[in-house]
Amino acid sequence: QVQLVESGGGLVQPGGSLRLSCEASRNIFRTHVMGWYRQAPGQERTLVTSITSGGITNYADSVKDRFSISRDDAQNTVYLRMDSLKDEDTAVYYCYARHPQLTRLYWGQGTQVTVSS
Repeated sequence: QVQLVESGGGLVQPGGSLRLSCEASRNIFRTHVMGWYRQAPGQERTLVTSITSGGITNYADSVKDRFSISRDDAQNTVYLRMDSLKDEDTAVYYCYARHPQLTRLYWGQGTQVTVSS
C-alpha cells in the first residue's frame, strides 16, 4: 500500500495564504482521483477538493473561488493553493487518493492549518 506524503500546513493570519502538497507513487498518481479532506476538532471530516487524472476539479462551496487544486505530472504531486484564508478554514487537512473504479483509498498523514489573529 502507498502512504501519501503531504506537507505545507502552518499558522497564518486571516486573509493569508498557504500551499499544501501531496506526493504519491507514479502508478497511484496516474490512476487515482486525489485531493483533500479536512477535519476540525469535534467536527466531521468533509471533502474540500478533488482532481482527476484528467484534470477535472471539484470544490466544496465553502472554498470555491479561494482554493485552487492542481497536478504536476512530472513530480507526482498535487498542490492546493489556499488564498483569503478564514478562521473557519482551521482544520487538519488530509490528502487522499481514490481509484475511480476500484474501492482502494489511501490517506496522507494530515497537516495542520490554523488561521488565527
